Amino acid sequence: MTTRVAITGLGVVSPIGNSVDELFASLYGGKSGIRALPEPLSASSKCSIGAVVDLPVRDDPPKMRLLDRVSQFALAAAAQAVADANIDFATEDRDRCGVAVGTGMGGARSTDEGYYTLYWQRSDRIAPFTVIRAMTNAAGACLGLEYGLSGPNLTYSTACSSSAVALGEAAGKIRACDADVMLAGGAEAPLTPGVLRAWDAMRTLAQVDEHDPAASCRPFAATRSGLVLGEGAAFLVLESWEHALRRGARIRAELIGYGLTTDCEHITRPTIAGQAKAMRSALKSAGRDPDQIDYINAHGTATIQNDLIETTAIKEVFGEHARRLAVSSTKSTHGHLLGAAGALEFVICVGCLERGWVPPTMHLNARDPACDLDYVAEAARPMASLQIAMSNSFAFGGTNAVLIVERPTRPTHE
Repeated sequence: MTTRVAITGLGVVSPIGNSVDELFASLYGGKSGIRALPEPLSASSKCSIGAVVDLPVRDDPPKMRLLDRVSQFALAAAAQAVADANIDFATEDRDRCGVAVGTGMGGARSTDEGYYTLYWQRSDRIAPFTVIRAMTNAAGACLGLEYGLSGPNLTYSTACSSSAVALGEAAGKIRACDADVMLAGGAEAPLTPGVLRAWDAMRTLAQVDEHDPAASCRPFAATRSGLVLGEGAAFLVLESWEHALRRGARIRAELIGYGLTTDCEHITRPTIAGQAKAMRSALKSAGRDPDQIDYINAHGTATIQNDLIETTAIKEVFGEHARRLAVSSTKSTHGHLLGAAGALEFVICVGCLERGWVPPTMHLNARDPACDLDYVAEAARPMASLQIAMSNSFAFGGTNAVLIVERPTRPTHE
């Protein structure tokens, strides 16, 4: 018998809200978190906009000062998820509780600051904690220490699909009976001078909308010009179904499918075949037919190439049902959180199942004729029958990860 994976807790720190309720209020209202970057950042780069988080302040600032911004985000979002799950790890077998984190850039700010000191200031006085702040697994290590979790602690770095991979692999640990509980998600803090300049060089960032900078990210639109970098974190508490029932937890949804494939043609150019295969793999994992999917939270980066390829891949997988699917890209409001994007968008899928509506793709007032699906343009849509949602995450490097979540179909309490 396959172990089912229950979702019992959600937490977010995002450019459009530092709680799940704030996030959904912004999504429903079409509120954008994209805005002008603070002057030190905008002055160092041609990019003058980003999706910035107003970081919540914790009660232990000395401890927080030892952490990179990415780890601070992770701790804040994970704390919400743990509280939401109403789980007390002190009463759990911590050897069977683990952590899975996705991040693309790790402690980018600490790395940037170290290089600034060394190469610009020409000083050898590098901050003594630079390595443990900047290392890619810093956020995961901090979470393990915070909650005393001695089970698996793994960090996945597959660019923009990192946290989707973390969630899928965490679910695998539960299904394999290697863990009872996994605190899983992603965190990213890429808004630094060095990272912004590097993304500038790739020519994938959006041009600023002169009339409304908040509308600069326009997935699937004829006027789309690129992505907008964002920061933040999203975490979920995943449990075996039996464990959740045993402790009387509220089961918010079930993670039923995970597909993972790799494009092998080009390091930055996605393929229709790879994306389609990932979606089919997730459907097979979930044991669901294409016409059972109600909503897709698209990868939808607003780059010319990705949006067209993803649209084509969805048509290939879903056939005629593709025309009946609700599809949206929430990156139009919260920006692209890189390694944390998949987790944030999966949290959005879970919340949509609970609320019975799906969020819009904003700023889609000029359609690309080649992107011709139902992208829920400009306004949230009620969907009382919403039962199953898919979340797509496709990455530089070719790692494609797709997750499927379902509204609970069995009693959540015995």
